[in-house]
This record gives sequence, structure tokens and C-alpha cells, in this order.
Amino acid sequence: MGLSRLAALHGVATSYSPSADRTVSVPDDTVVAVLASLGVDAATPGAVRESLAAAESSASSASSGRSRLLPPTLVVWTGEPLPPALTALPPGTTLDIGLEDAGSPAHPRMRIPADRPDPAAPGRGAADGDTDTGAHTRTGASAGAGAEVCADERVGGGAVTAGSPAPARVEWWVEPPLGVHRLTVRGPGGRSASCTLVVAPPHVPRPPARSHGFLVQLYSLLSARSWGMGDLGDLADLAAWSGRTLGAGFVQVNPLHAAVPGSPTDPSPYRPSSRRFPDPVHLHVESIPEYGHVPDRGTLDDLRQDAATLSDTVLNKGALIDRDAVWELKRQALELVRDVPLTPGRRAAYCDFLAEQGQALEDHALWSALAEVHGSDWHTWPAALRDPRSEETARARRELLDRVDFHCRLAWLTDGQLAAAQRAALDAGMAVGIVHDLAVGVHPGGADTWAQQDAFAHGMSVGAPPDAFNARGQDWGLPPWRPDALAASGYAPYRGLLRGLLAHAGALRIDHVMGLFRLWWVPEGRPPTEGTYVSHDAEAMLAVLVLEAHRAGAVVMGEDLGTVEPGVREVLARRGVLGTSVLWFERDWARSGRPLAPEEWREGCLATATTHDLPSTAARLTGDHVILRHRLGLLTRGLAEELRTDATDTAEWLGYLSRRGLLPEGEGDEEGAVRAVHRFLLCTPARMIGVWLPDTLGDRRPQNLPGTWDQYPNWRLPVADAEVRPVTLEELAAAPRLHRLMEIFRPREDHP
Repeated sequence: MGLSRLAALHGVATSYSPSADRTVSVPDDTVVAVLASLGVDAATPGAVRESLAAAESSASSASSGRSRLLPPTLVVWTGEPLPPALTALPPGTTLDIGLEDAGSPAHPRMRIPADRPDPAAPGRGAADGDTDTGAHTRTGASAGAGAEVCADERVGGGAVTAGSPAPARVEWWVEPPLGVHRLTVRGPGGRSASCTLVVAPPHVPRPPARSHGFLVQLYSLLSARSWGMGDLGDLADLAAWSGRTLGAGFVQVNPLHAAVPGSPTDPSPYRPSSRRFPDPVHLHVESIPEYGHVPDRGTLDDLRQDAATLSDTVLNKGALIDRDAVWELKRQALELVRDVPLTPGRRAAYCDFLAEQGQALEDHALWSALAEVHGSDWHTWPAALRDPRSEETARARRELLDRVDFHCRLAWLTDGQLAAAQRAALDAGMAVGIVHDLAVGVHPGGADTWAQQDAFAHGMSVGAPPDAFNARGQDWGLPPWRPDALAASGYAPYRGLLRGLLAHAGALRIDHVMGLFRLWWVPEGRPPTEGTYVSHDAEAMLAVLVLEAHRAGAVVMGEDLGTVEPGVREVLARRGVLGTSVLWFERDWARSGRPLAPEEWREGCLATATTHDLPSTAARLTGDHVILRHRLGLLTRGLAEELRTDATDTAEWLGYLSRRGLLPEGEGDEEGAVRAVHRFLLCTPARMIGVWLPDTLGDRRPQNLPGTWDQYPNWRLPVADAEVRPVTLEELAAAPRLHRLMEIFRPREDHP
């Protein structure tokens, strides 16, 4: 009982429900290990009692206000009721807000009057009066007479003239500007406390118009000018062409995060070294302004010829995309490019970038330089270098200054080409532009975990519990952020991550968006079945997300497939975060189990026929995906039974499409069935409709097959046609099959 109570106070689950009629208990050893990673000792009964007493004292103080006046983070949604932690503060309490932006106008001090409004009263209402301090205030029917704004001291760095008592009905709360501020309260008797105050708009920006667009793994899309894999130049070209020619509103790509270097490099874009900075392997080298001024043209020409040969082996000789070989060629070219002096204007822009990115970029570049010397897992480095703030690390930085600058330069160049891709998309008339992808975590030995060690739970990995699709559960090998450390930092790592990703994005897709609420933690050495859920402060995580998306003017969508805690989708929808709806999973599960009618789909979603982790539409229609899984030993039942079940499911969908008049080509026409699936998506109210780019050509191979490692070439396949012939971007743009599919989008282009 004591362990359960202790776990609950720290957001650690002791049981979970994989279905409405089933509850699974979490092993005590798992709970103890997870608590230990959060700095809580529960190893013995005595330790549990001591830790529980400390935790209950803190919780009681936070809720009662007797000694702890504030929780670590408070969220205020503009136009919505204040949180209970504010309305429960005792009369006579003063509140000071240190604004996030030092250049903002001073914020007045607030004092809670003795006859304050009833904390149980509804929202604050619309502003209909101001005090004579000139500060913006909120009023409403629930405000009590005699409320005042106390502005008799310097607050927020500026002097505020003392004002007379505010008019009747003016509430004591003076809403600060949007941002992440520091709130300090001083209660009666000299008690004081501080916390992070997140002031956020009520929801993220909505899609400007109903639109369709392509979903593509960027590395898989090679053009005639690629260096062995798709790059940011190809992305800009795809966006410009599809926006102008096909009326597309967006292009969604895989995570472009910095990978962990090595030989071989982990090809998965969902297990990066850093989510904060992009990978320079995506650079289109010839687009760098300094490229044309490299004096050693012979070496550059040789590298370009080697790159052409590398592309040829992928496009014409059946080779897989070799990220390591691509990077080796690009690295050599970039070393030559880097030796070209920057023009004064380019130098100034680079210096601005360094100043804007600050310590985060310096840490990332230093890790990259140290990895060149000591290997890509910082846990194996000399002990002193494992601490990013040690004297030895500072000395190494001075010794490796040239390499640190090289990696900073690469980050700057990549950032510039990301900006260029988004400009190309918007110039082509796209309503949204580039949709970037945020992976759920990072590699345990990479740059982020080295630079932010206090923010990660050591000895833990993120995954998923057992479910109908994977009875063994999943361990993704990604260390989770510590919720308590994030809160204590004012969510600084999270804010920096979002700001960087949204800088050149029209929208952001969040992989496993349920992780904003809770994540499945698996202790090191244990199977995924022996993990448990650990909760975040979802209100704070969402508020920071909404705030940063608002600042960037970006749409947000979440991958909410699989096991989703009740209420999560509703909360996300309230904040304007779009969900993800995949046709084959959309059934009327509560009643008949039959395909869900398109008019019953939710509007707030990205509707697709498939994703990078699922079979292509052609493979699903033909049953090829079942045969592939059988060949790799991944089926849990016999091949004949699996094929029967799959064929029944497909036949039911095709029959439904036919009855709705969406399959005029008739059954037995695979290409026509692919078009019918997308006609169905157009019948839904979904705000965004995604077309998996390989579906436009009939490619039957998945880009990633969950549950495999070296059994299948995950993340290394070029886009190909139905005959498994790799197709370049130029060929794709002229492909008749693609144009026949995309033609169905034209009649409804302007529909709401």
C-alpha cells in the first residue's frame, strides 16, 4: 500500500488497463526501479516510509497552501478560468511576475484583496475596464468590489506609477503577455514561493484551408542531382512542383534530426543523437554559396562523380541507400567548402545564428567533435569528458575549437536549407508547407543525453506495453525525459526543442503524441512486458506546445494510433492538435465493427491510407504484406489463417467502397482500388489528407517493418514503382499513374 501511494505521488503507475475489461498489475521491482530513476528511494520498507512521508508532506503543502504556496509549474490559458493554485492563495498575497521577454513592458504587482472573487466562480470574462496604472486587466460578473492592482514597486524591471483602487468589479488578476514567465508569490507571515508560469493561447493555429499533400521519407526520394539519397534540395523541388502542379498544400517528411555517427550508422530517423538540430547529411552541397568558390575543383568533381556512381547503384543496380557512404562523400566536400572565407554578410548571418542558438548549439557541436575522437557513445569516453561542464571538457573544447566550429557551420548551413525548402513550398502556393516530424526520443549515447544528463531518466527506456499487435510489448531503446526535471527547469529543453523544429515548419507532427501525457518506461535489463506508465504534467507540456506553435504560426498534429488513454484525444482536440486517422483502422468498434462511414470521421485529423510503419496500400490490397511477414517469421498464426483474415478485411472495405460509388473501376483493378481509397478520404471532413508518396506508383514495400532489425532493410529503400524499379523525382513527376491518382483531388480542391 505504501509503495502504491508513493508511486502515485510521483506519477508512476502500479497497474494499467490494456482494455476496458482487463487490469494488469505492474511488478513491484519495476516500480522500485522507476522510482529510483526519479531519485526516490523505495528499495526497502523503511525507505518507502521515509520517501512517502517526504512526498506526502510536499503534496499536502502544495494543495493546502500551509507552507508550499505553488506547484513547480502553473498554466494560464488566456480567456479561461485561473488554475486552482492561484484562486486558492490566501488574501493579502502579492504576486510578482518576471516576464520572459526582458524588453516587455513592466508587469504590475498584484495583491489578492480580502473580499476577492469566489474561487468557484466561472471564467474571468472579457476585459471591460482598466485601472489607472495603464495595465491591462480582466473583469467579469464574478469580480468583487474593492479589488485593487498593487503597483507600488518596481516589477519586471520597470517602474509603475502607483494607482488608486480599481473600479468595482475589476478582478485582482492582471493577465501577463503570452510566454513562459517566473511567478513569485509572498503570502501573509512572510512565506514566499516561485514557479514557472506558462501563459498560452487556448489552442494552436488551425489549418488555413482543407488541403492534401504528400507523405515521404526524404532519404528515399532521389533526384538526378542527389548524392545517393534524397536531400533538402529535393524536398524544396518536390514542394515547388506538387504545390504548383497538383495544388498540394503540404509535404510531410520523416524526422530530419541529427543521427548518431558510426559505422554503420543507425538508419532509423526515430533514434537520433539530437532532436534539437538537423542532420547535415540532408544538405544539398551544390546549393551552398561557397561551393562555387572552392579552389580545388578537381577534388570536388571527383567527389561529385563518386556521388553519381553511388546514386546509380541505388537507382539502377538494386543497392540499398547507404547513409554512411553518402555522408563520407558530403563530409569531404563540406570540409573543402568550409575553407572558403565567408563574405561579410554571410559572416554576420553566421554570427547571428551562433548567438541565437547559444549553449545548446555549442554543446551539440562539442559532442560531435568529441565523438570524432572518442566514439559516438559518450558513456565510453574518458570519465572527465562524460561531464559536459567539467574542466577537462572545457580544455577539450579549446583543443578542438576548429572541429567545433565545423559542426556549428554545418548546423547553420542545414538551417538555411530548411528555411529555403519552406520558402519554396509557400511560394508554390502551399497553405501549410513543410510538415516536420518530432521523434519520441533520442539515442542513449547521443548529444542530447550528454548535454542534458539531469533531464533524462538513466537506466530506463521508452516503449509500449503488450497489445493486440505485439504480445511482447516494445522497447524502443530511447531514454525518457524526467518529468520532475523538466518541471524544475521551466521546461527549457522542451521549449528549445520545439522552437528549433518550428522555426521553418508550416506544421509539426508529433510521433506518439500520447507521450505528452504518459510514457511506458522499461527498466534496463527487463522485458517490455515488465514496464509501467509514468505521467507528465500534461497541462504544462500542452501549454508549452501550444505557445510555441502559436509563435511560429504552425499547425500541430499528433500520431495517436494504438493504445490511447481515455480522454487524451478530447484534450488534444480542445487545444487544436490534429489527430491521425488511418483508413484501415477506422471502424465502428462500439457497434457493428464495420467500416466507419466517412461522414462520421473526425474533422480534426490528418487522414491517410497508410504510414511509414504500415504496409503500402497496394501491399494491403494484394495481401503481399502478410506474405512478407510470413517470410520473416513475424506471424503469430498460420499463413493460411492470416491470409484469410486479411482477405476478409480487404474485401469488406472494397465492398463498402463499391456500394458508395467510389470504385467505378470495379473490383480486381488494383490501381483503381488505390484511387477508391483516396476518394473515400476525400469524403471525410478531415482537414488534411495525406498521400503516401510510394502509393502513387504502386510500391508494395514498407519503408519500415516493426519487429525487424537486420531481417529487413528498414529506412534504406528508395521510392519504387509496382515492379520494384527505383524512380527518381524527375520520373515521378511525369508518372502517369501518379497523375491519374492525383486527378481525383482536383474537383474538390476548393471544398471546405
